[in-house]
Amino acid sequence: MLLVQFKKENGERRVGLLEQSTIRELESFTTTYALAQAAIAQKKSLAELAQADAGPQTHNYADVAAAGRLLTPLDHADEAHAYVTGTGLTHLGSADTRDSMHKKIGGDVESLSDSMKMFRMGVEGGKPAAGTAGVQPEWFYKGDGSIVAATGQSLVMPDFALDGGEEPEIAGLYIIGDDGQPYRVGYAIGNEFSDHVTERQNYLYLAHSKLRACGLGPALLVGELPASVTGTSRILDKEGKVRWEKAFFSGEENMSHTIANLEYHHFKYGLFKRAGDVHIHFFGTATLSVADNISVQPGETFEIEAPAFGPALRNRLEVAETSYTKVNAL
Repeated sequence: MLLVQFKKENGERRVGLLEQSTIRELESFTTTYALAQAAIAQKKSLAELAQADAGPQTHNYADVAAAGRLLTPLDHADEAHAYVTGTGLTHLGSADTRDSMHKKIGGDVESLSDSMKMFRMGVEGGKPAAGTAGVQPEWFYKGDGSIVAATGQSLVMPDFALDGGEEPEIAGLYIIGDDGQPYRVGYAIGNEFSDHVTERQNYLYLAHSKLRACGLGPALLVGELPASVTGTSRILDKEGKVRWEKAFFSGEENMSHTIANLEYHHFKYGLFKRAGDVHIHFFGTATLSVADNISVQPGETFEIEAPAFGPALRNRLEVAETSYTKVNAL
């Protein structure tokens, strides 16, 4: 099942089932958040509740998208109560990439870079037996709900950034119940978007490089994630022509960690189990245009799609002027 959030022509919010090219409105719920809270309260699955609430009112998906009325698949009314985080060095990539990475992590562990040590740790201990904790992944914070862009919206890069590069990923979307229990609402395709040039200057700049916008959606995949997900990441020039294109691979068959292990190491912190909060957690990737020496320019568009997630995620790169504001002492 795929769900989308959108606005009607009069600006009213709605959530609906995506049935091929048609959005079927839910009758009782206007947000995914409200639907998920009801599913928790009623002890029903999200899919069961959504299917039962689908009404006769429909909309053409292409028309809604063209009008810029699509929203992210999950959000919070107070953006400060939505965490955006992620993990890295979790994916094995294509067959060629896997072979290359295994050669890099072979031999004496002390001779490896910190990144390769982390990757090797994941390969060796990222898929523990059920009910046990595996090795910790790399973890980072990106921002709150204010940084998340829906498909059709721009990804805004600050003018001090050295790069604005895509990261085609799957994100887990979660709500924390009133009892502090995390609930996975579903999954969405995303563009985690980072400053890779800044990161490459020094790995300790990773935290800075991640404080950027991200793209999410357009659809929420309800239920379990397929074991293997194949998609395509593209860079479109200002005229809409494909400038760069490459397949990406995700799902646990293509990862060094299980989803459960990544979730455990995020939600083991009490800070992330505050009732009512939303969490958007990116699971990582092994496919980047910057690895092929592509520098995406303002006005160009990122396009990320995977058949399991329905329509593509598209975001145009935009640069925003920033200014330093001196702190005033009180």
